Amino acid sequence: MPLPSSVLVVGSGGREHALVRSLLGSPAQPRVICAPGNAGIAQDVPCFPVAVDHIAGLIALAQQEKVEFVVVGPEVPLALGLVDELIKIGLPAYGPKADGARLEASKVFTKEILLKYQIPTAAAGFFRAVAPALAYLRTRPIPIVIKADGLAAGKGVVVAATLAEAEAAVRDLLGGKFGASSSQILIEDCLFGEETSQLVVVSGRDYVMLPTAQDHKRIGDGDTGPNTGGMGAYSPAEVVTPELFARIEREIVRPSVNAIADEGIDFRGTLFIGLMLTPTGPSVIEYNARFGDPETQVVLPRLATDLLALLWAAARGELGGVKLAVKPDYALCVVIAAQGYPESFPKGDVITFPAPASLPPATFIYHAGTAKNSAGQVVTNGGRVLGATALAPTLAEAAARAYAACDAVQCSSKYFRRDIGARQLNRR
Repeated sequence: MPLPSSVLVVGSGGREHALVRSLLGSPAQPRVICAPGNAGIAQDVPCFPVAVDHIAGLIALAQQEKVEFVVVGPEVPLALGLVDELIKIGLPAYGPKADGARLEASKVFTKEILLKYQIPTAAAGFFRAVAPALAYLRTRPIPIVIKADGLAAGKGVVVAATLAEAEAAVRDLLGGKFGASSSQILIEDCLFGEETSQLVVVSGRDYVMLPTAQDHKRIGDGDTGPNTGGMGAYSPAEVVTPELFARIEREIVRPSVNAIADEGIDFRGTLFIGLMLTPTGPSVIEYNARFGDPETQVVLPRLATDLLALLWAAARGELGGVKLAVKPDYALCVVIAAQGYPESFPKGDVITFPAPASLPPATFIYHAGTAKNSAGQVVTNGGRVLGATALAPTLAEAAARAYAACDAVQCSSKYFRRDIGARQLNRR
């Protein structure tokens, strides 16, 4: 069957801007639209103001615009069953149905699968009440990790360095900080080592592993301060040697894909596996059920394979035998956030951009939390505002190009880390 001629991308962040750009680059030259999009995506494709949690509205939009394929970016519409509803009307979609989205929507569900199928992961306990959670805490080593069970926009995880901090996090989460999302919590032993992200395009028991990447979760230089949704990323992650990549596939990826299928889940979408590279080997921190952000902004630009063809094959159950081609370049993305993120931050600050011709080569700015004000100016509209991504023959050059773009963007609340990629660069 030929590739679809029209595609709807659902979402409004940097990940979706990267998806839109990559799909526009397909040799099939599809018409691409986005809902709801943002100010930057709207410069590339038509955007429609339908919220990601308005499932009926998204279905109506897809029918109204006669799209042939839907690519779902964020976790919320997946968890709400958007793909289930699209399949009911015969519209192919990339992204898991609601049963597969539970792998992200419930950290307890994921941990139970990991433990059941003996996939390497940290020891853990699950709690709905404060007293037993506190009692369990006192039997475990510190530091320790406390997680809200449900979706919390990347903010429902606390790595507690002291028992007092851990107890406060338990009371905070079970006290309703994230509403229903933290009515149950997961307390798990802290894994030590380097984190890496493995994105896997899955279709049933078939899968394709995308290039490796490393994310920077904490807000401050030197990996300090609170966790965020991600302040930058780079690819490839050289800490994942070819031998380690093969081990991750053998011990983590293939068992994970088979475990999900064995649970009766026909997963067709991106399985994002967060990994800790411990002294004894790779261990799973979490599953997500969609492309990671900002990992997508460095992984997709490195693909030489047509993204549309890859996602279409996965959605249609035709992924077996698909081989991935990857460019040799390094990619690095620096997230420009609003000062105060991930807590409170201003919105509506005007952003001034450099002329595209003045950017370094192979450098582009993905929009995440942006909108337009009544005067037509692009303004901040979220915690993570932009992502400056660059490709280059070396990681150092990619970093130099991305930071040159960051410096050229003007905004009164602009904040970004200055050390994205430093972990890898300092190893050399």
